[in-house]
Amino acid sequence: MVCHPVERVWWKEAVVYQIYPANFLDSNGDGLGVDTIWLPPIFASPQKDMGYDIADYRSIHAPYGTVADVQKLIDELHSQQMRLLMDLVVNHTSDEHEWFKESRSSRTSAKRDWYFWRDPKYDEQGIRKEPNNWKSVFGGSAWHFDETTGQYYLALFLLSQPDLNWTNYAMRQATYDDMRFWLDRGVDGFRIDSMNLMSKHPNLPDGKVVTDEPYQSGAEFFASGPKMHDYVREMRAEVFDNYDIMTVGELGFTKDEHSVGQYVAKDRRELNMLFTGDIVDMDFGPNGKYERSDFHPSKIRNVTNLWQTAMPKLNGWNSVYLDNHDSGRSLSRYASDAPEHRAAAAKMLATYMATLSGTLFLLAGQEIGMANLGKDYGADAYIDVEAKNHYKAVLKARGGDESRVADVLKELQLKARDHGRLPMQWDSSPNAVFTTTDSKPWMTINKDHKEWNAASQIDDSTSVMAYWKQMLALRKQNTDILVYGSYSPLPESETGEVVLGYERECHETGKKAGVLLNFSATQQRVLAAKRYPDFSVLVSNQDPNFVDGQITLKPFGAIVLQSA
Repeated sequence: MVCHPVERVWWKEAVVYQIYPANFLDSNGDGLGVDTIWLPPIFASPQKDMGYDIADYRSIHAPYGTVADVQKLIDELHSQQMRLLMDLVVNHTSDEHEWFKESRSSRTSAKRDWYFWRDPKYDEQGIRKEPNNWKSVFGGSAWHFDETTGQYYLALFLLSQPDLNWTNYAMRQATYDDMRFWLDRGVDGFRIDSMNLMSKHPNLPDGKVVTDEPYQSGAEFFASGPKMHDYVREMRAEVFDNYDIMTVGELGFTKDEHSVGQYVAKDRRELNMLFTGDIVDMDFGPNGKYERSDFHPSKIRNVTNLWQTAMPKLNGWNSVYLDNHDSGRSLSRYASDAPEHRAAAAKMLATYMATLSGTLFLLAGQEIGMANLGKDYGADAYIDVEAKNHYKAVLKARGGDESRVADVLKELQLKARDHGRLPMQWDSSPNAVFTTTDSKPWMTINKDHKEWNAASQIDDSTSVMAYWKQMLALRKQNTDILVYGSYSPLPESETGEVVLGYERECHETGKKAGVLLNFSATQQRVLAAKRYPDFSVLVSNQDPNFVDGQITLKPFGAIVLQSA
C-alpha cells in the first residue's frame, strides 16, 4: 500500500466534545481532556427540528443567550487553549428566515430563485400533483404547495425547512458572508450539515420506483449532484482558506471509497474530513433505519478496516466517532447496557475510539456510559420529529392498532435520535439538575440517571469517566502511534470473529501497539498475543490474563499492548 507523508496539524490531534445545547448544564471546572467543543445549531430558530431550522444565522436562539455571550465563550475557550466548532446548516433554512419570506412573497421576488420553486403537475383527472415523486427524509412528499404563488417548494426534511438553491450565485455569496461573520469572531471551524445535498440534479427527475408508496427516495438525484465539488472548492477558496480552521462534512447516502476520496484527498482542496454515516448505520435494515438488522462485530471490523486503510492511500483524514445527535447510543446498540456489562462495555468502546487514527469526536454522555432510554419506554417518550413521524405513519398504515407496531417501537428504542439528545445526566436528583422537582423537563430524562451520572463518577478511579480520562491522556502521550501511526488489521484467525484486533505503528520509530477488543458478552481466548513476546500493557479494562501466549478477554474486555 502506498502511503503519503503525514502532515501534522492541530485539527488532526483534536479531541472534539459534542454538546447538545438544550440538554447540557455544566458549571464547574473539572475536565475530561478534550480540547475542542462542537455546538450543534445555536442560532435563532423556531426549533421545529431542534435548531436545524435556522431563521437567522447571525442571531442566537434566545434561551441560549446572545452573540456577545458566544463571543465570550470563544474568548474563554481560546484562553484555555481550546477551540469551538459550530454547525453550518446551509442546505436549507427555516421558512421563517427572511430569505424565504421574501422568496415566497411573489414569483418575481429577487430571492425567488434562492429556493426551489416548481409548477404543479396534473394527472389525467386534472388533480394537482407534486413536481416529482421525491420522498422527504422525514416521510411524505418533499414538495409543499404554496397558495400565495401557486407553486411548490422543495423541502427534503420538514415542510418548514425549504432547501436552498445553490445554483444561485447571490445566495452562495450571502451564505459565505454568514460564515465569515462567525469565523471573524474566532470560531475554529464548521461541521457542515447535510453537506452533499447542496447539489441536486438540475432537472429534478423522478426517483426510481422501488416501493408501492406514492413517494420514492430521490437520493440518486439530490445527493452529491453534478456541482457538489465545485461548491465545496469555491467555499474553501473564498472562505475557509482565509482561516486556520477545521472543516467536517456530513456525507449522507454516500459511503464508497472513491466518492469519499474526492472530498478529502489533500490535492482536491475540499474538506479536512467527513462523517460518512456507515459507523452509525450498522444495524439499519436494507430498506431503512427503522428496519431490523442485527449488529455483528464483523460489521465494525469491516467499516474500521476500510477507512483506517483507505485514508493513507487517499492522502485524506478520518473522523473517529460512534455517537452523535442523529443516532442511538452505541453502548446500547453495539455493545451492552446490561448492568453486569455496562461499565466494561463503555470502557471497551472508549479503547476502540482512542486507538484509531483520525480526529476523535465524543458525544456528551459517552464519558459516563450513557445509554438509550430502554425497553420500558413507550412511543410517547420520543419527541423527535423523525421518530414520531415514522411511528405515526406505520401505525396509521396498520389501522391504528398499537398492538401491531411493537416491532417499530423496538427499533425506536434502539435508533431514535432522542437517545443521542438526552439531557446530560449530572447527578441523581429527580431531573438531573435540569429543573425543579415540581416541573416537567422539556425532554425525557433517562430514569437510570439515578445510578449513572457524572457526580457519582468524578471521584471514582474505577469509573467509565476515569477510564476515558486515562485513554485520552494515553492518546496524547502516544500521538506518533495512535494518531499518526499506520494501521494493520489482525487476521480473524488469530482474534476470532467477535474480537476486533489491529496494530498501530509509528512510521519513524517502528514502535507498535496492539489493540484487542471483545465485542461480545462471552469470554474469548485470543491467539494474537503471540505477536508480542516482549510487551507491556499500556491499558486494559480488566486484569490481564496471559497463559501460553494467549490472552483471555472477559466479556467486553479490551487491552492495548505495546511492544518493547
